[in-house]
Amino acid sequence: MLEKIKLIQGDITKLEVDAIVNAANDSLLGGGGVDGAIHNAAGQELFDECKTLGGCETGQAKITKGYKLPAKHVIHTVGPVYKDGKHNEPKLLASCYKTSLELAEKHGLRSIAFPCISTGVFGYPFEEACKTALTAILSFLSQNSDINEVILVCFGQGDYDSYVDIMRDFK
Repeated sequence: MLEKIKLIQGDITKLEVDAIVNAANDSLLGGGGVDGAIHNAAGQELFDECKTLGGCETGQAKITKGYKLPAKHVIHTVGPVYKDGKHNEPKLLASCYKTSLELAEKHGLRSIAFPCISTGVFGYPFEEACKTALTAILSFLSQNSDINEVILVCFGQGDYDSYVDIMRDFK
């Protein structure tokens, strides 16, 4: 299943895939980091559609159109704010990946790109978050998923280099 996963360094808002995942806050109405970048690139229509969704619970996901993005859809998921790893954070983070992949599959999508969920202002330790992400994605793909490609996107070179090292443990 690892052959379906691709790691890149770049801007998630530029990818031509069926869906990009937004590391959103619970209002789904935009914010900083990747959330703000996605909303800015998609345009006002994304904000308007998100207003109709009633927010999103931590660990869950909701889907919208991609509007001005090259991606056809945006899957919004709310990662946990990291406290100490003892407040259900690993389970909630894994659920972000699982519910996003379930939504993609439900809508017949075959390619999906994820940012590093919860590692920015939500404070999740990068290495732990990456291991949780890979474990959740591989578990999902092993269940005879129709998803052909999962792209993991690191904006910065340092995060990309760290992710490369972490992925070696999964081979």
